[in-house]
Amino acid sequence: MAQLTGQAPGGRRPLFFRQGLWRWVILIVAGIYFLLPLYAAIRFVGIKAYGDLISAPGFTSALWLSIRLAIVTTVITLALMLPTTVYVHLKLPGLRRLLESLTILPIVIPPVVLATGLLQVAPASLKDTPYLLALEYVVLAMPFAYRTIDAGLRALDLKTITEASNSLGAGWTRTLLTVILPNLVTALLAATVLTVALVLGEYTISSLALYTTFPVWLVTNDQTSAPITVAGSIFALVVTWLVLLVITVVGTRRGRRTGRQVSLFTVTRQDTRG
Repeated sequence: MAQLTGQAPGGRRPLFFRQGLWRWVILIVAGIYFLLPLYAAIRFVGIKAYGDLISAPGFTSALWLSIRLAIVTTVITLALMLPTTVYVHLKLPGLRRLLESLTILPIVIPPVVLATGLLQVAPASLKDTPYLLALEYVVLAMPFAYRTIDAGLRALDLKTITEASNSLGAGWTRTLLTVILPNLVTALLAATVLTVALVLGEYTISSLALYTTFPVWLVTNDQTSAPITVAGSIFALVVTWLVLLVITVVGTRRGRRTGRQVSLFTVTRQDTRG
């Protein structure tokens, strides 16, 4: 019976389970699963392919277009989703379910339908520019941005710090910028990474709109040089990993600072009321 239940005689669990070695086994297996294909891809392309990638025709312009679109998309997405999510949490908590349902629609609706619908309502000045793609990417990024910001707000005592700020004379704008925003740095950085990753990996809409973004360039170039295409994919993956690493480090340090700031802010509020 002890062998069937995974326990050693005397009621003690075997050393394998007590020390959590099974976690290391899962971690090693997952690492092999993800890193082995990456290693094979790096061996396939070689070092020379990365030099050819930078000098490949169209690489610089396609990458620069995707970077511009990523910046514009991120700014618009955060400018829309941050005040909306904060307002719903504070003033209209009953609409959170509705907002969650609305923001999930871009995942359900096919991108072709989104692109066609946006063409009908977009300003005429944007229809002939690649920045029309930024508006479409904002819609696609809504599910990820909203849920990231929503998770960050759930981790805060939002009502308390907002009331404390108001009691000290701060208005809505100042409360949002100086109290709420510093406590959401990690969530906003995570939303930024997800948005940038979406823009750098989106192919369907940009291809239908006949704009050569970085993903479209990779697919087009694959017909002429597979090693350069693989090198470009690895390049995008490594850049995303580096950004995630920076966000993890910055977010951890910022979280410690903001935690101390909230504590001091609460004490100040209590002293003021006292």
